[in-house]
Order: sequence, then structure tokens, then C-alpha cells
Amino acid sequence: MSDRLTIFDTTLRDGEQCPGASMDPREKMEVARQLACLNVDVIEAGFPVISDGDFASVEQIATEVKGPIIAGLARCIKKDIEAAGAAVKPAAERGRIHVFLATSKIHREHKLKKAHDEIVRLAVESVTYAKSFVQDVEFSPEDASRTEPEFLAEVTQAVIAAGATTVNIPDTVGFAVPQTYADMIRYLFDNVNNIDDAVISVHCHNDLGLAVANSLAAVQAGARQIEGTINGIGERAGNAALEEVIMAIKTRSDIFVDVHTDIDVSEIVKTSRLVSRMCSLQVQRNKAIVGENAFAHGAGIHQDGIIKKRETYEIMDPKEIGWGETELPLTKHSGRHAVALRLQALSYTLTDAEIDDIFSRFKDIGDRKKFVYDDDLAALVDDSLTTVKESYSLEYLHVSSGTTAIPTATVQLKRGEETLEDSSPGNGAVDASMKAIDRILKKRGHLVEYNVSATSGGKDALGEVSLKVDFGDGNLISGKGASTDVIEASARAYLNAVNRVSALEEQSGGIDKSAAAAEGTI
Repeated sequence: MSDRLTIFDTTLRDGEQCPGASMDPREKMEVARQLACLNVDVIEAGFPVISDGDFASVEQIATEVKGPIIAGLARCIKKDIEAAGAAVKPAAERGRIHVFLATSKIHREHKLKKAHDEIVRLAVESVTYAKSFVQDVEFSPEDASRTEPEFLAEVTQAVIAAGATTVNIPDTVGFAVPQTYADMIRYLFDNVNNIDDAVISVHCHNDLGLAVANSLAAVQAGARQIEGTINGIGERAGNAALEEVIMAIKTRSDIFVDVHTDIDVSEIVKTSRLVSRMCSLQVQRNKAIVGENAFAHGAGIHQDGIIKKRETYEIMDPKEIGWGETELPLTKHSGRHAVALRLQALSYTLTDAEIDDIFSRFKDIGDRKKFVYDDDLAALVDDSLTTVKESYSLEYLHVSSGTTAIPTATVQLKRGEETLEDSSPGNGAVDASMKAIDRILKKRGHLVEYNVSATSGGKDALGEVSLKVDFGDGNLISGKGASTDVIEASARAYLNAVNRVSALEEQSGGIDKSAAAAEGTI
């Protein structure tokens, strides 16, 4: 009998810390529901103490998402632990508090300025306090891969004795290489007397491109929980990509004979696409497992081999993980019920009012193109799904452009009952549209990143635009929009970013970034 490997997903916490990848509460809920469909074991839903919004998101996920364990992150500080305990309380016995404290020499001396015994005391006290809120407590010695093995073993033994049910050994800065990381895990198994009383977990970052390799090496050394994110998103170079870890273990079961996962691999591609859309981060084409080229074969020899026997050049069946033909498309003649059923099949949970709004957009798109495919429909949903207050809505857009004319855009916006209109020239139709919006708002945004993609094939494909804008404070605000007209999609995406920044400005309780930075994260 092989051991079940616990899959701990931190897309909504560590993944969201990737610059420009922040999601609003509704987007987080959609991702959390899809992670439950994927059948991950643990969802780290956020860092509750860091803001009212993060607390509310973790609490809502703990209340509504059934199946996975719901975890909240906390520093070894009482107010952090109390916030995490309150946020995961609705999950009852499925609630977990994940506390962390740096242990490496460089962190002890330069960041914390604390001695060995004080680190151990704080770790033990925090685990003990967390146990007063939940039975399931995870402890992470931050920067474990650069911690002296003897001290790491001492801390691990102490927190297990205090009641930690999982001890995570994070490679916080992506410093480890597979052999030495595996040796560290083996050292703990050989030198921590009570190690069998807890699950040993690993959390690897990808600074050297070794996050997945290090995670798999640790499993071979005895670790039984892997932490990572969908698409490998995360701080700096990202985290271990869970889809790669999962498929490596499944595909090479001849090597990983002692472990298995309970992941529903047929949901992998759907989950990847949803996360990509929700956080406005495109998946690189050659990304393993979920990239568009992952199962594309250009060479004639490869194509011939695939035709004769798929396994000659494919070690995985693409259909098994969710690649395959798009479902039969809808047309402008399709009714609301048919659209609602397709939305349900795509795993969206929507209210009647939201379905009505999306159906209205669907009919408009259906008038412009022959077929509306699943990906088109998903883009419409993603364009509509937002809990951000829509301060401004696009009423009208007219663009005049050509090779011998100066591109000029006229935009009409609606703010409550007020109609606002202005025009502007620009360096191209997209630039003119955004400058016209800037003139109306009397606010200038600097476009830092702009991506446009077709959701399906054909000249009438729906264009999906995702962008990131700096409105002068150095923070990148994401926006997204979809339309068969790329100029309109761009204007909608820019306006989406405008509404997001307006909502942030209205919020009374913003994110206390300095508080988190004071201790760092794993």
C-alpha cells in the first residue's frame, strides 16, 4: 500500500503575493471552488491578519467550500493566530492554522535579532496557542534550507512536542538543490525522535528553477505533503507548480512507488485556465502540462510517430488531464437555459442576476460571431465576475484610425446617473481610448503590461485583454476585458483597472504590507 501524498495548495496565499496577481473575493471564491473540484487536500486561503479583505475571503472560503482543509497563515504573534483562528472557524474540524517563524542564521541575526532559545520558545508558545483554536496546526521554520541541520532538528522536535500536526520545511528563497534538500529531510527523520507524530511537508520556491525537482526529491526522502501553486505562480520566480508535481508522481509511478495523490487529474487544465484568468497571468506556451504547446508536435518524425502510436512521443494522455476538443458551441439562437447549463458544466457558480447579465453579453457577442465556444463563454464570465464596485461603466466607444489619420477616440462613461464624455488622440487606437478615459477621470494611468489573446479560433474569435496599470503610486492594478472588438476589450480592461483602484481608494482598511514585510513569508 502506498502513502497518500497530501497536496497543499497555496495559490490564494503565496500565489497571490506575485506582483500584479491579486484577486478580489469573488475571484478567490471561484478558484477555491475549482481547487475543491481538483480535490486538493488543503487550501491555504490567505493571511487573515493582513487586511479586512483577506480575513473576509478566508472566512467565506471556510464557510462555503466543502471537502479540503482550509488553512490561514499566521506569524508567531498572538493577533495573527487569533485572526487565523477566527477566519477558519467556520470550517470546524477542517480548519488549520499555519504558523511560521524564521530559523536560519541570517534571519536570526539580521531580521529577528533573536537567539536560538528565544526562537524555540516563540515557536512552541505559538503552536500551543494555535492549538487552543484548532486541532490541526502546521509550523514552518522560515528559510529552513539555510538553517543549521542541528538547530532545525531541535525546532522540529520542540514544535511536534507542542502539538504541531504538520511541520513544513520551506526552501523560502529557492536556495536548495535536490540532493542536499533530500539529505536535510533524511537528517530530520534520523535525528528527530518524535517525527512520526507529524507529517513532514515541503514548500519550495523556484529561484533556481528547481522547485518541482526539490519537492520530488523530498518526497523520496520521506516528506508526505507538498505545498505549491497552480501554474507555479508566486513571489519572485514562483512556487512549485502543483500540476507538474502531481503528473510527475502519476506518470512515474515506477519511481514513486510509495506514494500517490487523490487529485482528479481531469480537472488540471480547467483549473490552470481559471487561475490564469482570475489573476490575469498568462501561462507560457511551453509550460509543462498546461501550456498550449505541451502536447503540440511540429517535427514530421514526431507527427508520424503520434499517428502510428501516441505513446511514441507522448508520456501522458492529454485528454486525461483535461485537454481535448471544446464542447459544441452555442449560437445566438441558444436560449438562457442552454447558456446556464454550459456555465454549470464549466463549474461556475452564479446567481440568477449574474446569469442574466452574462446572457445579455452572450446575445450581443452571438450577433457578431457565428459560434460562441466554451472559452468565449468563460471569458465573458471572467469579464463580469468582480466584486469591485463599478464606479464607471462603458456606454459608448468610437475610434477613428487609419494609416494616414491620427488615431482619435471618443468615450462615453456612466457614473451613477451622470454621463461623462471626452475625446483624445493617441499613438494608436488602444492608446487613444485609454487617454480619452484619462481625460474624463482627470487621472493618468501608466500602462505597464498589456496582453491580448484569442479565446478560440477564427477571425471572429473573442479577444481577451489583460493589463496592469500604475496610477502613480507604484502599485500595479490588474484589469481585464473581453469583446470581439479588441479595442473595446482594451477599453473595458482599462476601465476595470480604474474601477479597482477607485474601490481601493474608498476602502477604509487597506493592506498593511509593512506588517507582513517585518517578518517575511515562507
